[in-house]
Amino acid sequence: MSGFSSVTGVDPIHNGSYNGYSSYIPIARIVDCLENPGKTIDFNGHKVKYPEIKMAISCGSNLFHQHQDRNRMIKAWRNLETYVSIDHQWTASCRFADIVLPATTTYERNDIDSFGNHSNKGIIAMKQIVEPMFEAKDDFDIFRELCSRFGREEAFTGGKTKMEWIEEIYNGARLQGRGIGVRMPNFVKFWEEEQFIAFPEGTEWVRHSAFRKEPDLEPLGTATGLIEIYCKTIADMGYDDCQGHPMWFEKVERSHGGPKSNKYPLHMQSCHPNYRLHSQLCSSDDFRGTYTVAGREPCYISSADAAARGIKSGDLVRVFNDRGQVLAGAVVTDDYKAGVCRIEEGAWYSPLEGGKPGTLCTYGDPNVLTMDIGTSKLAQATSAHTALVEIEKFTGKVPAVTGFSGPTEVNDVNPLFPAMDIA
Repeated sequence: MSGFSSVTGVDPIHNGSYNGYSSYIPIARIVDCLENPGKTIDFNGHKVKYPEIKMAISCGSNLFHQHQDRNRMIKAWRNLETYVSIDHQWTASCRFADIVLPATTTYERNDIDSFGNHSNKGIIAMKQIVEPMFEAKDDFDIFRELCSRFGREEAFTGGKTKMEWIEEIYNGARLQGRGIGVRMPNFVKFWEEEQFIAFPEGTEWVRHSAFRKEPDLEPLGTATGLIEIYCKTIADMGYDDCQGHPMWFEKVERSHGGPKSNKYPLHMQSCHPNYRLHSQLCSSDDFRGTYTVAGREPCYISSADAAARGIKSGDLVRVFNDRGQVLAGAVVTDDYKAGVCRIEEGAWYSPLEGGKPGTLCTYGDPNVLTMDIGTSKLAQATSAHTALVEIEKFTGKVPAVTGFSGPTEVNDVNPLFPAMDIA
């Protein structure tokens, strides 16, 4: 389906030089940017000079979940004068925000969506079930009202209402479908009557099949049109950490003789969970209760490593390194080799002391432990899947999990400026 255009045809309020700063940065380098305004980095064949950021707004993005090295992030966040989070749950990002704009859930607004993951099996009308609760607004209205403060409401809405945008997005999909022989009803019939469209079964899909059959007529999107093991474009960038062909680079952290492996001998994986999508539904007490161990995120550890540390399944363990520490529930298994453990990503950050770098995460967010370094000068992406840690059985007073409660009112402040506790 089509969507909103990123081009409005209206001149931006600021159209200057940004004082030599870049107007964009790689998203995975936000903390580095906050720490080092003015620093220049390489990125995808270009030079990027970090801007000095004083205010940030995140919408539909829980930065305090998806970024790495949580304690470094907490320190860097203090360089922002104002941070605004737009969300419908009290996430860790909301807890660190100066202003939280409550957004509607999918039950409180009209919308349209495709289903079937990457297979795009169909389109569904997502009709509003209840009126927005309390002071929540949908994202369209939030940004429409923000833009109106700057005389840019028309530029944002394009002169259309929310339902008119939904209809335009649907009609764009309808036009695309017609081009490949898929017939769809008009919008009124879809929205009022059918509300659900399942596309016809397609043929078996093979990646690059057209190229394989006719490589001269159906070239790939590479510089040569071929499958490239060597890329001259990348090689000409002259990056020492990403050259024109596949190479082995020594990892910053690795077990079995690597740097820091004597102090932190376990290689922690933080791959995608098999019981949720990233962090979604982690806040559900009932669903979380189906997989947690000792009320915490599971930590999978080999039988040999567990025996050496006096750990058995069901124990509460502290997983730690120089970057931070978390509590987790031990799952002892022979499925992992000695020297390897796993805490799957998506666990909500739950600090024992809110806003304090180095504090214990009481639930098991693995990004407290992961490294915040760019993958290479080419991509500058996250390096979150690996980190060195140590694990020990936790024997202290067991703290409560703090990451799933809502905001609490703070009364001991100036009554003209009531605040919310971010702990």
